[in-house]
Amino acid sequence: VNIMTDFHNFVLNTNLHEINLLSITLRLVLAVVCGGVIGLNRAMNKRPAGFRTHILVCLGATLVMLTNQYMVEIMGLLTDPARLGAQVVTGVGFLGAGTILMRGGGRKVEGLTTAAGLWACACIGLALGIGFYSAAIITTLLVFLSLTVFMKFAADIYKPINKEAAEAYKEEHEEAQSAKTDKSSET
Repeated sequence: VNIMTDFHNFVLNTNLHEINLLSITLRLVLAVVCGGVIGLNRAMNKRPAGFRTHILVCLGATLVMLTNQYMVEIMGLLTDPARLGAQVVTGVGFLGAGTILMRGGGRKVEGLTTAAGLWACACIGLALGIGFYSAAIITTLLVFLSLTVFMKFAADIYKPINKEAAEAYKEEHEEAQSAKTDKSSET
């Protein structure tokens, strides 16, 4: 009973915005949960970057911000506390670019949502890493909503537009094929 009381007092008296074992653990566990929520959706939709990738991006970004805070608060280094975080945003941009594919002669782009999800996971990780818990959790919920509920909403809106675009593409493709046929018959 005394151990539980001591633990309870420790948790209540610990500042979760400072660098301590509890805040580090909480931030890293939340990074796994937040990255996992977004990554699970991408994995279920069979996207190139799925469950584990999103977790790793979020965890890595969280660790970068924890390290930054540690360097400033514990080691006393005079450095820009946002500097390492800015490098994460740039680095994840390159990672996301690897998920983007162009198909159909550049007419169809795939992977943008996955790339944006990776970038959002990195930003969530940065927020968690510096202890901005509420923004990170709210953003995770909004990203999840945008990938699930909003996707269905957008599909209903885009159906008529995509049908028209598909017909226009078909007509353009047929015209291009007939032009090729005409050129080959001239030679």
